[in-house]
Amino acid sequence: MGAYLRSLKVFQVLGAVTHDDVLDDGLIIQSSSKIDMLAVKPNRMRIEVVSDERHRLYLYDGKTFTAWGRLNNFYATVPAPPTIPELFQLVQEKFDIELPLIDLFKWGTNEDDINKIKTAIDAGPTAVDGVTCEQYVFHQEGVDWQLWIQLGDYPLPRRLVITTLTDEARPQHTINFDWNLAPSFNEAAFVFDPPPDAKRILFDGQTVADIKKGN
Repeated sequence: MGAYLRSLKVFQVLGAVTHDDVLDDGLIIQSSSKIDMLAVKPNRMRIEVVSDERHRLYLYDGKTFTAWGRLNNFYATVPAPPTIPELFQLVQEKFDIELPLIDLFKWGTNEDDINKIKTAIDAGPTAVDGVTCEQYVFHQEGVDWQLWIQLGDYPLPRRLVITTLTDEARPQHTINFDWNLAPSFNEAAFVFDPPPDAKRILFDGQTVADIKKGN
């Protein structure tokens, strides 16, 4: 699966996410969101995240990275490195931003956490949204996770379920993936054209001096 994902030069993936939040009294509140990612390797990406609480757009055109909050109409822009993996690393290390679906670029690479796995089980074939998959179950310190991989010539991840074991409520984070390996797009899809009333702000950790220096 990891090798196949790395072979893809262009793809669009829609992620349907459910997430459990545990309250102080142990009650679980489940929230949902939608993720729409368009990636053109090595250096263009568009991610839109929509939920009841937020609507965010992340754009990367190979030279700049922009994050825009549609609901509050604030945006921030910084110069970006030349590849998608470097972008993930920059925004996480410098601005503490973890972009969604980062595992799609890590599975099968040296950044994969496969050595942390203590137990792995092949649970056999099953279907996800009508697609025949093989289900795998993994255990590592503090976490159980399950992964459904499409069978056949296109070994794509179709569902991921992560269960946190350090909380007795065992909250889960679930993503269902819907893939398009031949998306249509134009270059404008990766460039941010701010609305007239949009307000530019700084990323946490970014300064005005950084902007003047091009950082």
